[in-house]
Amino acid sequence: MYEKLDRIIAQCPYKVHVIVEDYNTNNIIWKNRDKEIFSSASIIKVPILIAILAHLDKTNGNLNHVYEIASENMVEFSVITEQRQTRATLHELLLWMIITSDNTATNVCIDLLGMDAFNNYFKEIGLHNTRVQRKMMDFERQKLGFDNETTAQDIQHLFRQIYRGTLLTKEWNLVALNILSRQRSYESLKRFIVDDVKMAHKTGGLDTVDHDTGIIFAEKRDYFIGVFITNVTDNDKARQTIGTISKIVYDHFTKQEEGTD
Repeated sequence: MYEKLDRIIAQCPYKVHVIVEDYNTNNIIWKNRDKEIFSSASIIKVPILIAILAHLDKTNGNLNHVYEIASENMVEFSVITEQRQTRATLHELLLWMIITSDNTATNVCIDLLGMDAFNNYFKEIGLHNTRVQRKMMDFERQKLGFDNETTAQDIQHLFRQIYRGTLLTKEWNLVALNILSRQRSYESLKRFIVDDVKMAHKTGGLDTVDHDTGIIFAEKRDYFIGVFITNVTDNDKARQTIGTISKIVYDHFTKQEEGTD
């Protein structure tokens, strides 16, 4: 496995940030550029999801609470915008934010706590290089140097805590896993895996980045994989690379299960 992965990264014209953790042993079995900070794209929506659920947990909040959707939060790439929806429950907002990467839903969610509160929470839970500094589609702010950022190591640390259930009570952690497991984009991590494997994951993409990361619930051996590609010039090629890396890692764990690795 390791030689194949090294060869793929060496041949890739883009920067490839990868980290793989075996949840049976809690060991990081492979990593590359795991501490480098990069533009998170929609991966930032996972720590936003967890921060909001943690807030609900502490305040006895209600997922059925209805929020108004201000016109300034309406942006492209949003099923909410397409429907001209002006109100939504918090559960709807969180679902759309993750499963279709809805940008309008995300902007409403950012307003719920505010960027400072999110960033303080990220630091509290050990995400030292993860920051939300702009709303979705706010490219003017991005040009000024304010981008949403993270590292492969931070995201691995976050998903480990989600998997172990150490950030939220059992009830709220199940909500997080349920939402992440309903992801509708399968062009990357699941691209070349023929098995009907369960994943709790999130994609992220801009013109110059493509990411996919999360928990793979294999039959006998769960693991984490995060593949984050930056300096991209061809998004489909980047997603193919993510899919190839994911398939190699999946085959490695599957063969271990079968005793043939």
